[in-house]
Amino acid sequence: MATGFGFDIHRLVAGRTLVIGGLKIDHPRGLEGHSDGDVLLHAVIDALLGAAGKGDIGDRFPDSDPKFKGIASAKMLASVLHDVGDWRIVNVDVTLLAEEPKLGPRKRSIAANVSKLLGGAPVNVKAKTAEGLGPVGNREAIACFAVVELAKA
Repeated sequence: MATGFGFDIHRLVAGRTLVIGGLKIDHPRGLEGHSDGDVLLHAVIDALLGAAGKGDIGDRFPDSDPKFKGIASAKMLASVLHDVGDWRIVNVDVTLLAEEPKLGPRKRSIAANVSKLLGGAPVNVKAKTAEGLGPVGNREAIACFAVVELAKA
């Protein structure tokens, strides 16, 4: 067994589509990033790589490489899943931090989509606010924490 932890945060900006857990979410601002900025999938990718002892998302998909400009995070996740194929995902637990949009009503659909992207692995999604504190609380960003448990396949 192995456990990995991931974290990501991206600034909310005008002119971008908001993507969380591989789903497009209707909102006037999206997440800034070299890729689509999907904080949830980025945190899960880092947790997967950490548990498997295979570096981090920046090693695999550097923002200095133009071939990753605008890449869908779901495509990044598929690549990582291929490379950690000697492990089986036991559990994925994520906590999203956002003041807006309200993500509580979307938790189940996000979890279902992430599970599908992970080949049916169990996924739990929690949504919290930052109670008006920091960049998330000031509606400037969305953040995500992820924990992944793996077992040798």
